Amino acid sequence: MSVRSELALISEWVRPGSRALDLGCGEGLLLRYLRDTRDVIGYGLEIDPENIRGCVEKGIPVIQTDLDEGLKDFDPASFDYVVMTQTLQAVRYPEHLLDEMLRVGREGIVTFSNLGHWRSRMRLALGGRMPVSGDPGWDWYNSPNIHLCTVRDFETLCDAMGIRILERAFIDNAHRKRARAQIFPNLLGEVALYRFELA
Repeated sequence: MSVRSELALISEWVRPGSRALDLGCGEGLLLRYLRDTRDVIGYGLEIDPENIRGCVEKGIPVIQTDLDEGLKDFDPASFDYVVMTQTLQAVRYPEHLLDEMLRVGREGIVTFSNLGHWRSRMRLALGGRMPVSGDPGWDWYNSPNIHLCTVRDFETLCDAMGIRILERAFIDNAHRKRARAQIFPNLLGEVALYRFELA
C-alpha cells in the first residue's frame, strides 16, 4: 500500500500493537496503514459524513463528533497515542485539545502546515496577500483553518503548557524530508510533525 511520507513518518513513531485515537481522521488512511503495518488498534473521530463513509468502507471504527467539544467521552489514559494530522489549525481551542490529547493518551502526535515557511513570508511581504496553507482551492476567508501557526509558535505553546517534545520532523508539501528543513525548520519546513508527552 502506498502512503504519503507524512503518514509513514508517524507510523515509525507508533509502537506495534499499541492503541491509537486519530482526531479528524478523514477517510481513515492513517489508521488503516497503522492497522495493516503496525498491528495497531485504532479508532477515528471525524465530523464529515463523506469521510466517515470512507472509514466504514475501510473497516475503520469511527465516531462522528466535533473536536471543539473535546474528548469528554474518553477516560484518562485510554490510548497509547492520540494523533491529529493537519487538524490543529482547524479547531477553535488548540490548547484545550492538546490538553485533552494528553489526558486520554500517553503521547500525542500532531502535524500542521508551517505558516513561517519562507514562501508564506514572501507572499505576505511582496504580494501583500495572506498566505493560505493546506489544500489548494481555499482563500483566507473560506479556509477551514482558523489558527494558523509557525513551528516557533507551536514549540512556545508546548513550553508554556509543560509539554515535552520527544521527536520532530519537517517535510515539504510533496511529503519529502529535506535535510535543510531539519536545520532551519521555521524557515524551510512546510509541514511540521511532532511527538510529545507531558513533562
